[in-house]
Amino acid sequence: MAAASKKKYDEKQALATAREVLEIEAAAVAALGSRLADDFGAAVRLCLECSGRIVVTGLGKSGHVGGKIAATLASTGSPAFFVHAGEASHGDLGMITRSDVVLAISNSGETAEIIAILPLFKRLGVPVITITGNADSTLAKEADVNLDAGVSAEACPLNLAPTASTTASLAMGDALAITLLKLRGFTEEEFALSHPGGSLGRRLLLRVGDLMHRGEEIPRVGKDTVLSEALLEMTRKGLGMTAIVDEDSQILGIYTDGDLRRSLDGQIDVHRACVADVMTRGCKTIRSDELAAVAVNLMETHKISALLVVDENDRLAGAINIHDLLRAGVM
Repeated sequence: MAAASKKKYDEKQALATAREVLEIEAAAVAALGSRLADDFGAAVRLCLECSGRIVVTGLGKSGHVGGKIAATLASTGSPAFFVHAGEASHGDLGMITRSDVVLAISNSGETAEIIAILPLFKRLGVPVITITGNADSTLAKEADVNLDAGVSAEACPLNLAPTASTTASLAMGDALAITLLKLRGFTEEEFALSHPGGSLGRRLLLRVGDLMHRGEEIPRVGKDTVLSEALLEMTRKGLGMTAIVDEDSQILGIYTDGDLRRSLDGQIDVHRACVADVMTRGCKTIRSDELAAVAVNLMETHKISALLVVDENDRLAGAINIHDLLRAGVM
């Protein structure tokens, strides 16, 4: 066969095609809303009543969509995992228990590998929810609940490549997952617990106590300390500030790099002045059990770069600065 001749690149045509694809897929998703009815409510009830996991299965492009739906369900409060329909009859069905619910995805509704394992689901008494593009298909009719994700046409000009249909199935899965999230009262903190390695997890799970400097790492001096000695303490501890405390570790004030600049502008003699005379009183503090995100908010609101950490008796317990928060990925 002769090689196909190369067409000259037409940027306008390329953009027009891309826009057409997006319009077709957007219309396919928009059409799903009008078809949501009792079947969707029944699917939600089955998932809410499930004491096990939601087992998602599919093949080909529907399998890729199923993997994403399973991941979304699992990360939003509905325990779920994906089983490849082709591997299910070769041992992977052992993952499914009587307390689970199956969510099977097939645009045609005639995927042979899924139809072959339907009797096993029935034998286990496992409810089956399907997402299909054909409400008259075998899978749709055999399922306990079928969610209609049919489309009038694919975005592919040949009407062959799964495009609008996979987008519609994915959107239907997202609608199910987010509905379950809301009904379960799933919170941001619970979301963070399943995403501890992400930026959201760091913002919502890290506490000030996880990041603060403790013990000998805390810069501190007494109220009668000469300013030059306080500056040496700041240099040794490297946090850009020092706490001024009394004998009981109660905080009297803070002295920062910014205070040093103001002292030098005021012609203060650092070898004679007492740090208590030039410190900032009524400084901002934070408890160690507060979220690190709260420390970020305090620093941004008050335009400061460090905070002293206090215990339940308002005694100095630690110190944290902006660099600690940046290293932890909270900012």
